[in-house]
Amino acid sequence: MMDDLIAIQITSGPNINANLDAIETELVNLDHDSALVVLPECFACFGAGDKVLMSIAEEIDNGHIQTRIAALAKQYNKWIVAGTIPVKAQQGEVGYGEDRFYAASLVYDNQGHRVRRYDKIHMFDVSVNDNTNEYRESASTLPGQHVVFFESPWGRVGQIVCYDLRFPELVQRMGQIDVLVVPSAFTLKTGEAHWHALLAARSIENQCYVIAANQTGVHSNGRETYGNSCIYSPWGELLANLPENQGKVGARYQHDLLSSIRQSMPIQTHKTHRTAF
Repeated sequence: MMDDLIAIQITSGPNINANLDAIETELVNLDHDSALVVLPECFACFGAGDKVLMSIAEEIDNGHIQTRIAALAKQYNKWIVAGTIPVKAQQGEVGYGEDRFYAASLVYDNQGHRVRRYDKIHMFDVSVNDNTNEYRESASTLPGQHVVFFESPWGRVGQIVCYDLRFPELVQRMGQIDVLVVPSAFTLKTGEAHWHALLAARSIENQCYVIAANQTGVHSNGRETYGNSCIYSPWGELLANLPENQGKVGARYQHDLLSSIRQSMPIQTHKTHRTAF
């Protein structure tokens, strides 16, 4: 049987069509069976600056990036978790009229229909000892407000993005998920220190598969990302990993394994709501 959990890794630049073509190159070589494919954060445009991202921000369900990804999902018979793209706030939404956008992770089924939208909640406002030094994501990005998951052929799939990975309570609020998807642009420095540890922890504590698709390499603005797109099992085992370069990794979703782990160690039934011990 072929892999049905896939993470695609690319080095995105400012050219939207070149980035979309790079993604299609990876999809072409997959088999025709349906699979859950995760793209990195900022897959369509990266390293061009906040003003450029605002200029390419799309209305929800209307725009070149969304149209192309929906078409790829249908053409290649894949469910696609489309990393993040900049989406404008609509009238009535928080941030409408501001010069900021939502970092929206859109999910398309294998017929090209959008089935879910998750807006990144936690903003990457930190200092890192690298050649960028200061990251202030909130200057250009509106924080999401809602915990999101969706039903799929692979069970319940929870959505987070990059920096969200450091907040386990966000995932816990999803209930019992079967797969966690993590589109990311983790920096080289933070990735070296924490990437695999955080991913393994989320898989173990939630007893779920984790599909993490990361950016890789040096980007046009000098930012360095860690790569290491990977898949973890519900037991915290690293099933597949791509340290660097563009490409993809895959693994099989095994429902029997998932069930066996949960029956042997029923964490969900042991949880307590007590606030003190």
